[in-house]
Amino acid sequence: MTAESLAKIQVDGAQIGYRRIGNGQPLLVLNGFAATSADWDPSFIDGLASSNDLILLDHRGIGSSTDDGKAFDVAQLADDAAHVVDTLGFERTSVLGWSMGGFIAQTFALQHPDRVNKLILLSTDPGGAQADLASTAVWSQLIDMSGTPHEQARRLLSLLFPSCVAESLYREFGDIVAAARARLSPDLVKRQGAAMDAWHRNGVGDRLREISAPVLIATGTEDVVIPPSNALKLVQRHSRRMAGSVPRRWPRFHGAVSTSAGRSHHRLPHAWLNRCLEQFRDVVATGLRPVRLGAALQNGPQGRGYSS
Repeated sequence: MTAESLAKIQVDGAQIGYRRIGNGQPLLVLNGFAATSADWDPSFIDGLASSNDLILLDHRGIGSSTDDGKAFDVAQLADDAAHVVDTLGFERTSVLGWSMGGFIAQTFALQHPDRVNKLILLSTDPGGAQADLASTAVWSQLIDMSGTPHEQARRLLSLLFPSCVAESLYREFGDIVAAARARLSPDLVKRQGAAMDAWHRNGVGDRLREISAPVLIATGTEDVVIPPSNALKLVQRHSRRMAGSVPRRWPRFHGAVSTSAGRSHHRLPHAWLNRCLEQFRDVVATGLRPVRLGAALQNGPQGRGYSS
């Protein structure tokens, strides 16, 4: 594990905790709904940190961050991230956003176009009328804080992983995931859910062509939380700056789930991210290489893969 530092920065109505790890070009890393900076697979983070100076945030009110308990929206979370970048003295940074973190990354790039080198959007959507939403049943499961922590853990894993592996993951990691769920504030989950609802009413889909930074877009082909058809929509709206999608057929992995207990890290499989780690590093270090957007890309809604 690469050495890291932990700190907090005061922003409007909150203290934002962050982890700093690695050396190289700055890369702001934004996690998704009800997730903290500790919930990335350590091997993935170490891989990125080998060539990048990572800034991994905890969004206001979760993890090491605190807030005033008031409602917030995605724009506020993007402002928080920008304040951290400013305080750390970076003139420009690349930004990687996963799921809800992708909402924040897109907003950050629109609000601060001169501050973004490159944009990496993982399992996310453009918001507003342009977004394809999860089913009501899936959304209900995602925000459901009822039941014991173990019941919540089982529900979460069933959403993030295929049924053929979710149960085995629960048997191996259920106690650890349950402990993480027990630390979550139901009020914070409710407020994050409200921010996501607002994003899907408004979003930035009609403004994405204003983003001038190069963009890499990636998704799981059978993702039920953020349908993979959203990646195609993002590609279409970023077409002038889009290098293509990461070549591979990716299965149903939405969650960036990792758990830790004391000094020992217990990881859930993050296979498709780790397979693409080299390309993510190349994106930040050297830029996006033009690739052909082939027929497979057009098959996104059928879940056949996003490939070059």
